[in-house]
Amino acid sequence: MNVIWRTLLVMWNARRRLRKEGRLASTEVGRVRVTTLPTDLDVLRHMNNGRYLSLFDLGRWDLLVRTGMSGAMKRHGWYAVVSSETVTFRKSLELWQRFDVESRLLGHDDKAIYLEHRAVVDGEIYAKAIVRARMLKRSGGTLSHQELFAAIGRPEGLPDVEQWVHEWAAASALPPTRADAPSTWS
Repeated sequence: MNVIWRTLLVMWNARRRLRKEGRLASTEVGRVRVTTLPTDLDVLRHMNNGRYLSLFDLGRWDLLVRTGMSGAMKRHGWYAVVSSETVTFRKSLELWQRFDVESRLLGHDDKAIYLEHRAVVDGEIYAKAIVRARMLKRSGGTLSHQELFAAIGRPEGLPDVEQWVHEWAAASALPPTRADAPSTWS
């Protein structure tokens, strides 16, 4: 439950920073300062591997608010869902350790937006995640990039998504929701 309070606090701070500092360019890196709490730990007394993804959501919320995307999404009844994500761990985060969640938009393809999140301590990467998110409409259906960019502007200077990210997305994809997806083990 503590992640909901952290999320609300991050969103409040992001709105305050948006008013004070202006929009964050979509190619810039967003940073959120986080502390490892007792509720983030596993039985080995370091941050639980699943908690990283929950805390990386904080960086995503900060980025959505500070780039102005969340305002457009709310006005138009759009929302984002994570369709795939992968995380790689390098070092453990310990109790009460402060770290930054760094987040940036990697780019997009015809169906999804790609982001990168990092857990960083004193400039050193402890963990990194790649996230593939799809934009949907509350009224039903998928939001096209043309609609999205018409509302928020096309990000200038956005690099092409690296080939390995496309390969990862294809390799980790499941069948569409309307297709059969039986659980059979080979």
